[in-house]
Amino acid sequence: MKIIFFGDIFGRSGRDALIEKLPYFKKKYNPDFILANGENASHGKGISKKICDDLFSAGIDVITGGNHIFDNHDVFNFIDDEKRLLRPNNYPIDTPGNGYGIYEKDQKKILVINVMGRVFMNPLDDPFDSIRKVIGDKLLGKNISAIIIDIHCEATSEKMAIGHGFDGKTSLIVGTHTHVPTSDARILSNGTAYISDLGMCGDYDSIIGMDKTKALERFKKKIPVRGINPATGEASLSCVLVELDDNTGLAKSITPIIVGGSLQEI
Repeated sequence: MKIIFFGDIFGRSGRDALIEKLPYFKKKYNPDFILANGENASHGKGISKKICDDLFSAGIDVITGGNHIFDNHDVFNFIDDEKRLLRPNNYPIDTPGNGYGIYEKDQKKILVINVMGRVFMNPLDDPFDSIRKVIGDKLLGKNISAIIIDIHCEATSEKMAIGHGFDGKTSLIVGTHTHVPTSDARILSNGTAYISDLGMCGDYDSIIGMDKTKALERFKKKIPVRGINPATGEASLSCVLVELDDNTGLAKSITPIIVGGSLQEI
């Protein structure tokens, strides 16, 4: 099985580029399952139903979230019913939406779990315990074909802890949130593919996706600055391509890919 997971989609630049170039990725890599983090897809904060529908129509199978998933209030109108859109599973129990889902594709069952870290983030339930409860009796290569985790988190140490904590029990663990792609994509010792951060799908001539002039002003003056909007230049699309062993559900390879924009393509 081949899986592509795209980093945080940031604003119109990121989502338009992803929708436009998805046919290229499909033709070149022939993935069986495609995911993207979409918590910044709507003007840099949140996501709307129209954006979700556009991304699903383009070929995204599952959209994961994070701390900005509820910033666009339109999401409350559909997140309970749209099982392909996830929010962090370790949010309080009565939070709208779903933190994980099992998706059937080409007779394969794929479990996707979205959790949020707690280091430098909002206080939430334990992400380790949250994952353990979901995985339960699901065994790779037996009653589940693949298990994928998006750990939305500030600290690389916490992301790595999740990686090693569930190495061999999951197929792929990706970090999101910082919008900067890391160069540590690898297969861990027990067979789980891992990367600390996927980066983003957005304009890198910016400050993590936002217009650099206004964002810089906020850092320099340390006072509220109005009119900070997403950068609108050409987006770089940052993702990983992972190939799994169909018998075990563990990873055979993980390859970072960057296409377009101001980042060097790989």
